[in-house]
Amino acid sequence: MGERNWAGNIEFGGTVASPASVTDVQRLVADAGPGSLRPLGTRHSFSPIADTRGALVSSAGFADAAQVRIADDRRSVSVPAGIRYGELARLLEAEGLALANLASLPHISVAGAVATGTHGSGVANGSLATSVRELEFVDGEGALVTLRRGDADFAGAVVALGVLGFVTRIVLDVEPSFTVAQTVYRHLPVDEVLSGFDKLVALGYSVSLFTSWADPDVIDQLWLKRRLDRDAPAPDEVLGALPSPVAMHPIADVDPVHCTPQLGRPGPWLDRLPHFRLEFTPSNGAELQSEYLVPRAAARDALYAVRGMSAEIVPLLQITEIREIAADELWLSSAFGTDAVGLHFTWKPEQTAVDALLPRLEERLLPLGARPHWGKRFHADADTLAPLYPRFDDFRALAARHDPRGLFVNDFLRDKLAL
Repeated sequence: MGERNWAGNIEFGGTVASPASVTDVQRLVADAGPGSLRPLGTRHSFSPIADTRGALVSSAGFADAAQVRIADDRRSVSVPAGIRYGELARLLEAEGLALANLASLPHISVAGAVATGTHGSGVANGSLATSVRELEFVDGEGALVTLRRGDADFAGAVVALGVLGFVTRIVLDVEPSFTVAQTVYRHLPVDEVLSGFDKLVALGYSVSLFTSWADPDVIDQLWLKRRLDRDAPAPDEVLGALPSPVAMHPIADVDPVHCTPQLGRPGPWLDRLPHFRLEFTPSNGAELQSEYLVPRAAARDALYAVRGMSAEIVPLLQITEIREIAADELWLSSAFGTDAVGLHFTWKPEQTAVDALLPRLEERLLPLGARPHWGKRFHADADTLAPLYPRFDDFRALAARHDPRGLFVNDFLRDKLAL
Protein backbone atom coordinates (compact mmCIF):
# COMPACT_ATOMS: atom_id res chain seq x y z
CA MET A 1 0.00 0.00 0.00
CA GLY A 2 1.29 3.48 -0.90
CA GLU A 3 1.43 6.70 1.09
CA ARG A 4 -1.93 7.99 2.34
CA ASN A 5 -3.38 11.19 3.73
CA TRP A 6 -4.44 11.52 7.37
CA ALA A 7 -8.01 10.34 6.76
CA GLY A 8 -6.88 7.43 4.62
CA ASN A 9 -9.25 8.31 1.77
CA ILE A 10 -6.43 9.33 -0.62
CA GLU A 11 -3.67 6.95 -1.67
CA PHE A 12 -0.93 9.04 -3.21
CA GLY A 13 0.50 7.93 -6.53
CA GLY A 14 3.99 9.27 -5.93
CA THR A 15 6.94 8.52 -3.68
CA VAL A 16 8.05 10.81 -0.87
CA ALA A 17 11.12 13.00 -1.33
CA SER A 18 12.51 14.61 1.83
CA PRO A 19 14.65 17.64 1.04
CA ALA A 20 16.39 19.24 4.01
CA SER A 21 17.62 22.46 2.40
CA VAL A 22 16.78 24.97 -0.30
CA THR A 23 19.54 23.45 -2.41
CA ASP A 24 17.92 20.02 -2.11
CA VAL A 25 14.63 21.45 -3.36
CA GLN A 26 16.35 23.19 -6.26
CA ARG A 27 17.93 19.88 -7.29
CA LEU A 28 14.51 18.22 -7.32
CA VAL A 29 13.17 21.01 -9.51
CA ALA A 30 16.13 20.79 -11.90
CA ASP A 31 15.53 17.06 -12.44
CA ALA A 32 11.70 17.23 -12.64
CA GLY A 33 9.34 17.04 -15.57
CA PRO A 34 5.81 18.43 -16.00
CA GLY A 35 3.38 17.30 -13.33
CA SER A 36 5.99 15.45 -11.31
CA LEU A 37 6.22 17.47 -8.05
CA ARG A 38 3.73 18.33 -5.31
CA PRO A 39 4.40 19.80 -1.85
CA LEU A 40 3.32 17.49 0.99
CA GLY A 41 2.61 18.83 4.48
CA THR A 42 0.90 17.12 7.39
CA ARG A 43 -1.50 15.30 5.02
CA HIS A 44 -4.67 16.77 6.48
CA SER A 45 -6.29 17.56 3.13
CA PHE A 46 -9.26 15.43 2.08
CA SER A 47 -9.02 16.31 -1.62
CA PRO A 48 -6.22 15.00 -3.90
CA ILE A 49 -4.64 18.46 -3.89
CA ALA A 50 -1.23 17.07 -2.82
CA ASP A 51 -1.24 14.01 -5.05
CA THR A 52 1.18 13.29 -7.89
CA ARG A 53 2.56 10.34 -9.80
CA GLY A 54 6.03 11.81 -9.26
CA ALA A 55 7.65 13.11 -6.07
CA LEU A 56 5.66 14.13 -3.00
CA VAL A 57 8.03 16.82 -1.70
CA SER A 58 7.72 16.58 2.08
CA SER A 59 7.98 19.68 4.24
CA ALA A 60 9.20 17.58 7.19
CA GLY A 61 12.77 18.72 6.54
CA PHE A 62 11.60 22.32 7.00
CA ALA A 63 10.09 21.92 10.46
CA ASP A 64 13.04 22.42 12.80
CA ALA A 65 11.92 24.49 15.80
CA ALA A 66 15.52 25.67 16.23
CA GLN A 67 15.06 27.66 13.03
CA VAL A 68 12.26 29.82 14.46
CA ARG A 69 13.40 33.47 14.66
CA ILE A 70 11.52 36.21 16.52
CA ALA A 71 12.10 39.69 15.11
CA ASP A 72 13.86 42.26 17.29
CA ASP A 73 10.69 44.36 17.47
CA ARG A 74 8.71 41.25 18.59
CA ARG A 75 6.02 41.92 16.00
CA SER A 76 6.81 39.01 13.68
CA VAL A 77 8.33 35.55 13.64
CA SER A 78 10.18 33.77 10.84
CA VAL A 79 9.43 30.04 10.74
CA PRO A 80 10.42 27.02 8.67
CA ALA A 81 7.35 26.37 6.55
CA GLY A 82 6.77 22.78 7.67
CA ILE A 83 6.47 23.45 11.39
CA ARG A 84 3.11 22.59 12.95
CA TYR A 85 1.04 25.39 14.47
CA GLY A 86 0.86 23.68 17.85
CA GLU A 87 4.64 23.42 18.12
CA LEU A 88 5.13 27.02 16.99
CA ALA A 89 2.49 28.19 19.47
CA ARG A 90 4.37 26.63 22.39
CA LEU A 91 7.57 28.38 21.36
CA LEU A 92 5.80 31.73 21.07
CA GLU A 93 4.00 31.37 24.40
CA ALA A 94 7.34 30.71 26.09
CA GLU A 95 8.41 34.12 24.75
CA GLY A 96 5.20 35.86 25.85
CA LEU A 97 3.91 36.07 22.27
CA ALA A 98 0.89 34.80 20.35
CA LEU A 99 -0.63 34.35 16.93
CA ALA A 100 -3.91 36.17 16.43
CA ASN A 101 -5.82 32.98 15.74
CA LEU A 102 -5.52 29.23 15.24
CA ALA A 103 -7.52 26.64 13.34
CA SER A 104 -9.55 24.01 15.16
CA LEU A 105 -6.62 21.61 14.82
CA PRO A 106 -3.10 22.64 15.96
CA HIS A 107 -1.59 19.62 14.20
CA ILE A 108 -1.44 21.17 10.72
CA SER A 109 1.67 22.71 9.16
CA VAL A 110 1.98 26.44 8.65
CA ALA A 111 2.70 26.12 4.92
CA GLY A 112 -0.16 23.71 4.22
CA ALA A 113 -2.72 25.69 6.19
CA VAL A 114 -1.71 28.99 4.60
CA ALA A 115 -1.65 27.57 1.07
CA THR A 116 -5.23 26.25 1.29
CA GLY A 117 -6.81 29.22 3.08
CA THR A 118 -7.44 27.33 6.31
CA HIS A 119 -9.00 29.39 9.11
CA GLY A 120 -10.25 29.55 12.65
CA SER A 121 -13.25 31.62 13.69
CA GLY A 122 -14.15 35.18 14.68
CA VAL A 123 -15.89 38.11 13.02
CA ALA A 124 -12.66 40.16 13.14
CA ASN A 125 -10.27 37.27 12.47
CA GLY A 126 -9.03 36.56 8.97
CA SER A 127 -7.83 33.18 7.78
CA LEU A 128 -4.41 31.99 8.95
CA ALA A 129 -2.99 33.25 5.66
CA THR A 130 -3.76 36.85 6.61
CA SER A 131 -1.02 36.69 9.25
CA VAL A 132 1.64 36.10 6.57
CA ARG A 133 3.87 39.10 5.98
CA GLU A 134 6.62 37.39 3.97
CA LEU A 135 6.91 34.21 1.93
CA GLU A 136 9.95 32.36 0.58
CA PHE A 137 9.62 29.57 -2.00
CA VAL A 138 11.52 27.69 -4.67
CA ASP A 139 9.53 28.12 -7.88
CA GLY A 140 9.26 25.92 -10.96
CA GLU A 141 12.33 27.56 -12.47
CA GLY A 142 14.44 26.71 -9.42
CA ALA A 143 14.63 30.33 -8.30
CA LEU A 144 14.41 31.17 -4.59
CA VAL A 145 11.67 33.81 -4.49
CA THR A 146 10.86 36.14 -1.58
CA LEU A 147 7.62 38.13 -1.61
CA ARG A 148 6.55 40.59 1.09
CA ARG A 149 3.23 42.12 2.02
CA GLY A 150 2.72 45.02 -0.36
CA ASP A 151 4.64 43.45 -3.27
CA ALA A 152 2.67 43.24 -6.50
CA ASP A 153 2.30 39.45 -6.54
CA PHE A 154 2.12 38.87 -2.79
CA ALA A 155 -1.68 38.60 -2.57
CA GLY A 156 -1.64 35.94 -5.26
CA ALA A 157 1.20 33.91 -3.79
CA VAL A 158 0.00 33.29 -0.23
CA VAL A 159 -3.06 31.09 -0.80
CA ALA A 160 -1.47 29.37 -3.80
CA LEU A 161 -2.29 25.65 -3.35
CA GLY A 162 1.34 24.68 -3.87
CA VAL A 163 1.08 25.78 -7.52
CA LEU A 164 3.91 28.31 -7.57
CA GLY A 165 6.52 26.04 -5.99
CA PHE A 166 7.72 24.67 -2.66
CA VAL A 167 7.46 27.06 0.30
CA THR A 168 10.54 27.00 2.55
CA ARG A 169 10.05 29.85 5.03
CA ILE A 170 7.19 32.09 6.18
CA VAL A 171 7.16 35.25 8.30
CA LEU A 172 4.04 35.69 10.44
CA ASP A 173 2.60 38.55 12.46
CA VAL A 174 2.64 38.03 16.23
CA GLU A 175 1.31 39.95 19.22
CA PRO A 176 1.61 39.78 23.01
CA SER A 177 0.24 36.60 24.59
CA PHE A 178 -3.38 36.72 25.77
CA THR A 179 -5.77 34.67 27.88
CA VAL A 180 -8.93 33.00 26.62
CA ALA A 181 -11.88 31.35 28.37
CA GLN A 182 -14.14 28.90 26.57
CA THR A 183 -17.82 28.28 27.38
CA VAL A 184 -20.18 25.88 25.62
CA TYR A 185 -23.95 26.43 25.37
CA ARG A 186 -26.29 23.62 24.36
CA HIS A 187 -29.58 23.38 22.44
CA LEU A 188 -30.27 26.72 20.74
CA PRO A 189 -33.46 27.30 18.67
CA VAL A 190 -32.39 27.43 15.03
CA ASP A 191 -34.89 30.07 13.90
CA GLU A 192 -33.70 32.47 16.61
CA VAL A 193 -30.08 31.66 15.79
CA LEU A 194 -30.63 32.56 12.16
CA SER A 195 -32.71 35.68 12.82
CA GLY A 196 -30.07 37.05 15.21
CA PHE A 197 -27.07 35.50 13.49
CA ASP A 198 -24.81 38.55 13.18
CA LYS A 199 -25.19 39.48 16.85
CA LEU A 200 -24.76 35.89 17.99
CA VAL A 201 -21.46 35.25 16.19
CA ALA A 202 -20.05 38.50 17.60
CA LEU A 203 -20.51 37.44 21.25
CA GLY A 204 -16.78 36.87 21.68
CA TYR A 205 -13.39 36.68 20.03
CA SER A 206 -14.25 33.34 18.40
CA VAL A 207 -17.65 31.67 18.08
CA SER A 208 -18.47 28.29 16.57
CA LEU A 209 -21.87 26.69 16.18
CA PHE A 210 -22.17 22.89 15.91
CA THR A 211 -25.17 20.88 14.82
CA SER A 212 -25.92 17.41 13.51
CA TRP A 213 -29.21 18.58 11.88
CA ALA A 214 -30.80 15.46 13.45
CA ASP A 215 -33.34 17.91 14.86
CA PRO A 216 -33.52 20.61 12.15
CA ASP A 217 -35.08 23.02 14.66
CA VAL A 218 -32.07 22.95 17.02
CA ILE A 219 -28.42 24.05 16.89
CA ASP A 220 -26.74 21.56 19.18
CA GLN A 221 -23.89 23.65 20.62
CA LEU A 222 -22.37 27.13 20.64
CA TRP A 223 -18.68 27.36 21.57
CA LEU A 224 -17.79 30.84 22.83
CA LYS A 225 -14.09 31.74 23.15
CA ARG A 226 -13.53 35.08 24.90
CA ARG A 227 -10.35 37.12 25.17
CA LEU A 228 -10.21 38.26 28.76
CA ASP A 229 -8.39 41.46 27.79
CA ARG A 230 -11.20 42.73 25.58
CA ASP A 231 -14.43 40.70 25.68
CA ALA A 232 -17.43 40.96 27.99
CA PRO A 233 -18.12 38.19 30.53
CA ALA A 234 -19.82 35.06 29.23
CA PRO A 235 -23.60 35.55 29.27
CA ASP A 236 -25.68 33.53 31.72
CA GLU A 237 -27.70 32.19 28.79
CA VAL A 238 -27.78 32.49 24.99
CA LEU A 239 -31.24 32.34 23.41
CA GLY A 240 -32.37 30.35 26.42
CA ALA A 241 -29.42 27.93 26.23
CA LEU A 242 -27.42 27.54 29.43
CA PRO A 243 -23.68 26.92 29.79
CA SER A 244 -22.87 23.24 29.75
CA PRO A 245 -21.89 22.03 33.23
CA VAL A 246 -19.65 19.36 31.66
CA ALA A 247 -16.99 19.45 28.96
CA MET A 248 -18.26 18.69 25.47
CA HIS A 249 -16.96 17.26 22.21
CA PRO A 250 -18.53 18.82 19.10
CA ILE A 251 -20.09 15.42 18.42
CA ALA A 252 -22.29 14.96 21.46
CA ASP A 253 -21.66 11.28 22.15
CA VAL A 254 -17.85 11.41 21.75
CA ASP A 255 -15.56 11.64 24.79
CA PRO A 256 -14.31 15.27 25.14
CA VAL A 257 -10.87 14.16 26.38
CA HIS A 258 -9.35 15.31 23.06
CA CYS A 259 -10.89 18.78 23.34
CA THR A 260 -9.39 21.97 24.75
CA PRO A 261 -10.52 23.07 28.26
CA GLN A 262 -13.99 24.59 28.62
CA LEU A 263 -16.30 25.47 31.55
CA GLY A 264 -15.19 29.12 31.44
CA ARG A 265 -11.75 28.35 32.86
CA PRO A 266 -9.19 30.93 31.65
CA GLY A 267 -6.04 29.69 29.97
CA PRO A 268 -3.39 30.63 27.40
CA TRP A 269 -4.54 31.37 23.85
CA LEU A 270 -2.87 28.24 22.42
CA ASP A 271 -4.84 25.97 24.79
CA ARG A 272 -8.25 27.49 24.01
CA LEU A 273 -8.41 28.78 20.41
CA PRO A 274 -8.15 25.31 18.82
CA HIS A 275 -10.96 22.87 19.52
CA PHE A 276 -8.55 19.95 19.90
CA ARG A 277 -5.40 19.37 21.93
CA LEU A 278 -2.06 18.92 20.16
CA GLU A 279 -1.15 15.82 22.15
CA PHE A 280 -4.16 13.81 20.95
CA THR A 281 -5.28 12.41 17.60
CA PRO A 282 -7.13 15.30 15.95
CA SER A 283 -10.89 15.41 15.61
CA ASN A 284 -12.69 12.08 15.19
CA GLY A 285 -10.19 10.31 12.87
CA ALA A 286 -12.46 8.23 10.64
CA GLU A 287 -14.08 10.99 8.61
CA LEU A 288 -14.25 13.08 5.46
CA GLN A 289 -14.64 16.86 5.37
CA SER A 290 -16.14 19.51 3.11
CA GLU A 291 -16.49 23.24 3.70
CA TYR A 292 -18.11 26.12 1.86
CA LEU A 293 -17.53 29.78 2.72
CA VAL A 294 -20.50 31.99 1.89
CA PRO A 295 -20.60 35.79 2.03
CA ARG A 296 -21.94 36.86 5.40
CA ALA A 297 -24.88 38.61 3.72
CA ALA A 298 -25.97 35.24 2.31
CA ALA A 299 -25.31 33.19 5.43
CA ARG A 300 -28.90 32.86 6.58
CA ASP A 301 -30.10 31.83 3.12
CA ALA A 302 -27.30 29.27 2.97
CA LEU A 303 -28.14 27.83 6.37
CA TYR A 304 -31.82 27.60 5.51
CA ALA A 305 -30.79 25.77 2.33
CA VAL A 306 -28.72 23.28 4.33
CA ARG A 307 -31.53 22.87 6.85
CA GLY A 308 -33.86 22.08 3.96
CA MET A 309 -31.55 19.24 2.91
CA SER A 310 -31.28 17.78 6.40
CA ALA A 311 -33.03 14.54 5.45
CA GLU A 312 -30.32 13.90 2.82
CA ILE A 313 -27.45 15.17 4.93
CA VAL A 314 -28.09 13.51 8.29
CA PRO A 315 -27.43 9.89 7.25
CA LEU A 316 -23.89 10.84 6.09
CA LEU A 317 -23.05 13.53 8.63
CA GLN A 318 -21.13 13.48 11.88
CA ILE A 319 -21.34 17.25 12.57
CA THR A 320 -21.65 20.65 10.91
CA GLU A 321 -19.62 23.60 12.21
CA ILE A 322 -20.55 27.20 11.40
CA ARG A 323 -17.81 29.84 11.74
CA GLU A 324 -17.08 33.48 10.84
CA ILE A 325 -14.02 34.59 8.83
CA ALA A 326 -13.08 38.23 8.13
CA ALA A 327 -12.56 39.43 4.56
CA ASP A 328 -9.13 39.53 2.94
CA GLU A 329 -7.51 40.39 -0.41
CA LEU A 330 -5.73 37.09 -1.10
CA TRP A 331 -6.68 36.04 -4.62
CA LEU A 332 -7.65 32.40 -4.04
CA SER A 333 -8.90 32.86 -0.49
CA SER A 334 -12.47 31.76 0.09
CA ALA A 335 -12.92 35.03 2.00
CA PHE A 336 -11.57 37.23 -0.81
CA GLY A 337 -13.36 40.55 -0.74
CA THR A 338 -16.08 39.54 1.71
CA ASP A 339 -16.66 38.67 5.34
CA ALA A 340 -17.59 35.01 5.14
CA VAL A 341 -19.35 32.28 7.07
CA GLY A 342 -17.86 28.80 6.85
CA LEU A 343 -20.27 25.87 6.65
CA HIS A 344 -18.09 22.90 7.54
CA PHE A 345 -19.29 19.32 7.18
CA THR A 346 -17.55 16.42 8.93
CA TRP A 347 -18.87 13.37 7.12
CA LYS A 348 -18.83 9.68 7.87
CA PRO A 349 -16.05 7.93 5.88
CA GLU A 350 -18.40 6.97 3.04
CA GLN A 351 -16.71 8.72 0.13
CA THR A 352 -18.88 7.43 -2.73
CA ALA A 353 -22.08 8.57 -1.03
CA VAL A 354 -20.61 11.88 0.13
CA ASP A 355 -19.26 12.70 -3.32
CA ALA A 356 -22.68 11.93 -4.80
CA LEU A 357 -24.35 14.34 -2.36
CA LEU A 358 -21.96 17.27 -2.89
CA PRO A 359 -23.26 18.35 -6.34
CA ARG A 360 -26.76 18.69 -4.90
CA LEU A 361 -25.43 20.69 -1.95
CA GLU A 362 -23.41 22.92 -4.27
CA GLU A 363 -26.46 23.56 -6.47
CA ARG A 364 -27.93 25.37 -3.47
CA LEU A 365 -24.81 27.04 -2.04
CA LEU A 366 -22.66 28.14 -4.99
CA PRO A 367 -25.36 30.45 -6.46
CA LEU A 368 -25.22 32.26 -3.10
CA GLY A 369 -21.50 32.93 -3.65
CA ALA A 370 -20.16 29.96 -1.66
CA ARG A 371 -16.54 29.05 -2.30
CA PRO A 372 -15.23 25.57 -1.40
CA HIS A 373 -12.27 25.00 0.91
CA TRP A 374 -9.48 23.86 -1.44
CA GLY A 375 -8.22 21.10 0.85
CA LYS A 376 -11.58 19.43 1.44
CA ARG A 377 -13.95 17.45 -0.75
CA PHE A 378 -16.01 19.35 -3.32
CA HIS A 379 -17.38 18.84 -6.82
CA ALA A 380 -17.14 22.16 -8.71
CA ASP A 381 -14.68 22.47 -11.59
CA ALA A 382 -12.78 25.45 -13.00
CA ASP A 383 -15.68 26.69 -15.16
CA THR A 384 -17.87 26.88 -12.06
CA LEU A 385 -15.20 28.25 -9.73
CA ALA A 386 -13.78 30.99 -11.97
CA PRO A 387 -16.73 33.42 -11.60
CA LEU A 388 -16.45 33.14 -7.80
CA TYR A 389 -12.86 34.47 -7.75
CA PRO A 390 -12.34 37.91 -9.35
CA ARG A 391 -8.57 37.32 -9.57
CA PHE A 392 -8.85 33.75 -10.93
CA ASP A 393 -7.21 34.53 -14.27
CA ASP A 394 -4.57 36.69 -12.59
CA PHE A 395 -3.59 33.71 -10.46
CA ARG A 396 -3.34 31.46 -13.50
CA ALA A 397 -1.02 34.00 -15.12
CA LEU A 398 1.08 34.16 -11.95
CA ALA A 399 1.35 30.38 -11.96
CA ALA A 400 2.50 30.42 -15.58
CA ARG A 401 5.28 32.89 -14.72
CA HIS A 402 6.60 30.95 -11.72
CA ASP A 403 6.08 27.43 -13.06
CA PRO A 404 6.03 27.67 -16.87
CA ARG A 405 6.69 23.92 -17.30
CA GLY A 406 3.87 22.93 -14.95
CA LEU A 407 6.08 20.93 -12.61
CA PHE A 408 3.73 21.50 -9.66
CA VAL A 409 0.45 20.82 -11.50
CA ASN A 410 -1.60 17.66 -10.94
CA ASP A 411 -4.96 16.38 -12.17
CA PHE A 412 -6.84 18.07 -9.32
CA LEU A 413 -5.38 21.48 -10.24
CA ARG A 414 -6.08 20.96 -13.91
CA ASP A 415 -9.71 20.29 -13.06
CA LYS A 416 -10.15 23.08 -10.50
CA LEU A 417 -7.95 25.84 -11.99
CA ALA A 418 -7.69 24.86 -15.68
CA LEU A 419 -3.89 24.93 -15.45
